[in-house]
Amino acid sequence: MTSNRAFTSPRLRRLFCSLFIVAAAVAALGAFGSSDPSGLGSSPERTTAATKIAPWVMEHTANGQQAEFFVVLADQADLGGAAALPTKNEKGRYVRDVLWNKSQTTQGPLLQWLGERGIEHQSFYIVNAILVKGSREIAEMLATRSDVTRVEGNPHIQNSLPQPVPATEGSSQPGAPATIEPGIVYTHAPNVWALGFNGQNIVVGSADTGVRWTHNALKPHYRGWNGVTADHNYNWHDSVHSGGIVCGPDSPQPCDDDNHGSATTGIAIGDDGGANQIGMAPGAKWIACRNMDKGAGTPARYIECMEFFLAPYPVGGNPSQGDTTLAPDITINSWACPTPEGCSVNTLQGAVEAQAAAGIMMVVAAGNSGSRCANLTDPPSFYAASYTVGALNTGTDSVAFFSSRGPVTVDGSGRMKPDIAAPGTNTRSASNSSDNAYTIASGTSMATPHVAGAMALLWSAIPSLQNQIDPSRAALNNAAVHIASTKCGSAGSPNNVLGWGRVDILSAVTSGTPTPTATPTATPTPTPGPITLSARGKKVGGINTSRLTWSGAISNNVDVNRNGIVIAAVPNTGIYVDSTGTTGQASFAYNVCEAGTQTCSNTVTVNFGP
Repeated sequence: MTSNRAFTSPRLRRLFCSLFIVAAAVAALGAFGSSDPSGLGSSPERTTAATKIAPWVMEHTANGQQAEFFVVLADQADLGGAAALPTKNEKGRYVRDVLWNKSQTTQGPLLQWLGERGIEHQSFYIVNAILVKGSREIAEMLATRSDVTRVEGNPHIQNSLPQPVPATEGSSQPGAPATIEPGIVYTHAPNVWALGFNGQNIVVGSADTGVRWTHNALKPHYRGWNGVTADHNYNWHDSVHSGGIVCGPDSPQPCDDDNHGSATTGIAIGDDGGANQIGMAPGAKWIACRNMDKGAGTPARYIECMEFFLAPYPVGGNPSQGDTTLAPDITINSWACPTPEGCSVNTLQGAVEAQAAAGIMMVVAAGNSGSRCANLTDPPSFYAASYTVGALNTGTDSVAFFSSRGPVTVDGSGRMKPDIAAPGTNTRSASNSSDNAYTIASGTSMATPHVAGAMALLWSAIPSLQNQIDPSRAALNNAAVHIASTKCGSAGSPNNVLGWGRVDILSAVTSGTPTPTATPTATPTPTPGPITLSARGKKVGGINTSRLTWSGAISNNVDVNRNGIVIAAVPNTGIYVDSTGTTGQASFAYNVCEAGTQTCSNTVTVNFGP
């Protein structure tokens, strides 16, 4: 089996060919002319094979060309058993073992077939697939196999990354920034710090152009730095194996070839201990995987980084050495795999879902396609398992003009996206140009790490939620400042423009835990009062969601009770949307009370079907 880090050695293939040129030629002719299922097959077999092959592969293997493509096996792992496991370590170990064992028991015949023919290939396990470099004939031969479900392209795509402008360094310079950046303040992160929670014990993974790890605002927070020496093993991986415009291929230490990765990491956790408090969760640690070369990515690079985050391994090592106990809790994903450039709709889906099953919160940028509806079309932004972030004009509750919107049509789901929104304009963060340089940029790339950092704060404040994906998303959604919109098929909040609204991490931390595994604290029997409550339920992205409306409350704030437990303390606006974090059949009893009292509304029960 070849290494997962790179294709089979070209030098070894040349030696093989020079020693066995005649035999190889005869074998190749026999294979290409064979009617066996491992060859091109009969006309019906060709027709069946063609339905499995993505259009991009057909186009890029025309006229004798060779291209890289994924051979996706039909037998994919079932990760359903991870949901019942209570801890991150248990979830991660289970998911990695199930995926690894599936790949080991099913890929053997394909790997042997490829190896015998000297065909370049790379094995993956986070999705049961093999990356192959070959011709149209090779793609067709593989597609005829019963153990292959589809053949999808590995296009080189160019992310249109936000273009930063230089920013001042610190308070000693004219026009210096405020100590805490405006976007951080607007999400109320400093109020959570004041409660004693700044992201401690949480690890954030950066999937991006890399990170300048020596930057003053980043180095103190790098998990590979102990204050004296650096150890990049299990903390850094480079999925760029050729080229490498600035960093070169397979960089042995964190390196950023663009600015983008340093900036997004800084917004999540950056702080130089002085006047540059650029990050949401400065008490968290970061690790990183470079999945783009100056913004150029491929599905293979993206998947390789997701595989590394699932079970990190040493620099220069391979996935067989993966250690799930060193996986990050949250990953920042301000990149895309555009379908118009050849990325298939579901190539990345299995890898994204595997991270979620392992308890890793994958926070994803909605994209910067503008104000047209249904333009949220690039994987992984529209997957249900992605926690997708739209952008606000910083300091306001208005959507940034560039922020992509739902509903999701590219996969036929009609899914509501984005999920939530955060400040995304004129955002100041770390630069890769020097250890004390800063830049300013705008984009959903900047909004995304605000939410990743918010999740780190939530998990440091409420450990019972840590690595519990659905309840944690519900906690941020419920506590968000709901911003109504009737655009893009929406009606109120949540909607296809800003999802559940602006992230408010203070409200999420202080509103109680919406997790069903928390120990409930019963409230006294409510005293009937003048508040009148009504409620209705619907499925939003598959999640049981209740919309509560009330009148008659006279206090500035009200307590929302679900099944006898206070789940939120919110302004008395007369409306609250509860994303319960549950799916399937369920029943919830609600009432609303004057804040801090037992003067409450009638009780209304909302029932959900399967």
